[in-house]
Amino acid sequence: QVQLVESGGGLVQPGGSLRLSCTASRSFSRFNRMAWYRQAPGKERELVAIIASTNSTNYGDSVRGRFTISRDNAKSTGYLQMNSLKPEDTAVYYCNADVYRLGSRYFDLWGQGTLVTVSL
Repeated sequence: QVQLVESGGGLVQPGGSLRLSCTASRSFSRFNRMAWYRQAPGKERELVAIIASTNSTNYGDSVRGRFTISRDNAKSTGYLQMNSLKPEDTAVYYCNADVYRLGSRYFDLWGQGTLVTVSL
């Protein structure tokens, strides 16, 4: 089985930047579709960004132009670069992906989440 492990969350001031990482637990894992979601306290989980197997990307309206999703299959890792952070970006961020590894496919995998707090 393949698991996803997020890292890179933390406390940042408004206007600052963070880069989240999502790494597959086993080497030779390749991300096909990958997405980042977030869930703020008392709110539903929302889609932040998605990258398709074709490398096309799409973003939620609230983050478009500030966040960038990418992946590096040589490192079995996906990323979410977050710039110009705002207090309303505070949430737990989750990685979600379909992974291909050595002839096996793993669909709809989720990471454990990483907390991002934007505050003075």
